[in-house]
Amino acid sequence: EILWNADPKFWKRHSPVLFPNVGKTWHNVVKIQGEQYPTSQHGFARDHDFKCIYAGKEEVKFLLTSTDEMKEVYPFDFELMITHRLDGDKVDIQWQVKNTGDHPMHFTIGGHPGFNVPVLPDTEYSDYALKFAEDQDELHFIHIDMNTGTGLPDKVYTMTLTDHKYQLRKDLFDLDALVFDGGQIRQAGIVMPDGSDYLTLLCDGFPNFGIWAAPGAPFVCLEPWCGRCDNFGYEGELQDKPGINSLNVDETFKKVYSIVIG
Repeated sequence: EILWNADPKFWKRHSPVLFPNVGKTWHNVVKIQGEQYPTSQHGFARDHDFKCIYAGKEEVKFLLTSTDEMKEVYPFDFELMITHRLDGDKVDIQWQVKNTGDHPMHFTIGGHPGFNVPVLPDTEYSDYALKFAEDQDELHFIHIDMNTGTGLPDKVYTMTLTDHKYQLRKDLFDLDALVFDGGQIRQAGIVMPDGSDYLTLLCDGFPNFGIWAAPGAPFVCLEPWCGRCDNFGYEGELQDKPGINSLNVDETFKKVYSIVIG
């Protein structure tokens, strides 16, 4: 199998959707119209059951609708529909967020699929590499403050690529996720020890991206995001947060990323 098996020894999830917030907020609260609401890392959508509203041979649709319980921590009415569509060796994942309330809503949303590494017998984690777009020879990322889970944008690191690849290492995520801003990553993949493609995630137009694994775990997550965690010390309104997505009444947000196998 390609998708991580959710072994709780390392990480108990497969591919959660991150909504209505990606990552953590400063002190685990968010300010909306002057009121503070508690938040949890990556939001609450991943911990709720979605309703299957369509199941076909090559497409499934799932819907999550706001409830009074959700509005205690996120005071907006919404519908979040996720569609998975198979197309040969590719699966498209579409998010559709609709504001069903009577005032503007604000959110971030992200994907978090984990992929098994290593997958071939007699190979190790460090035999595999990350692979990016062919015209890229370096990328720039920030780290996350380990105590608060918030971004540290004042210190930017360079990932130097060799033939648009970067070798995986067991210690690569000792300081948590690598966070790439500015729409740098249009595609990210994993290559086998012989250099052949294992999988490629296509995400052109996504402003943020995370790469993460639990320390020592046999997987790597490639995470396309629209928005991300708060910056360290951010105490402003949610609507003013850098990278926030906003919807007026009855507006709909749509975004698609794809995973290509091989």
